[in-house]
Amino acid sequence: MDYTADPRVDAYIDALPEWQQAVCREVRELVHSADPEVTETIKRTRQPYFELQGNICALLAAKDHVNVFLYDGGIVPDPEHIITSGHENKTARTVAFYEGEAINAAALSEMFRAMIANNRAGGWRQIKSGG
Repeated sequence: MDYTADPRVDAYIDALPEWQQAVCREVRELVHSADPEVTETIKRTRQPYFELQGNICALLAAKDHVNVFLYDGGIVPDPEHIITSGHENKTARTVAFYEGEAINAAALSEMFRAMIANNRAGGWRQIKSGG
């Protein structure tokens, strides 16, 4: 995948245990492959965010898992039931990955593409409010 990597995101990932690095790198590749215009940055001092006309997702490594925060206002369908928490959250839901768990790349990629389409349509807040 060809994208401009933010060295601060590299530094965040490189500091993690090996299995968390692998999860973060796979999610990073998936979000960038969802659309070539996705950019990455650091927000909240140290957290990697991926954006295209609004937030798509963020990474946060915890002690025993990696959280992928999906900024979709709860409107993107989850037919594969990969969302692990935040079902009633007004702004973001979470997919948590634990050591040894496989990432459902197809489902996560589909969610990323839907979030990007919603961002391009004005963002989930506008879509939720009916325009």
